Amino acid sequence: MEEKEENNIIEILPRINELAKKQREAGLTHEEKAEQKVLRENYLRAIRGQVLDTFSGVKVMDPLGQDVTPEKVRNLKETKG
Repeated sequence: MEEKEENNIIEILPRINELAKKQREAGLTHEEKAEQKVLRENYLRAIRGQVLDTFSGVKVMDPLGQDVTPEKVRNLKETKG
């Protein structure tokens, strides 16, 4: 994951948590609900990107040392690479 995306997650996480706490305690306005939705979508997009980046670097080896990486993962490497 790029450093910019990581910083963005770190920056928006406190606001996501703040809105979640306010929602539990007092409820949210329509504007806050919309903001919460956008922030959560951005957060999930970034996390999914991290997972894809991680999996695209995985290589699966069997006990005999042969590459048995699933085709889907190999395709991820090719599209990212």
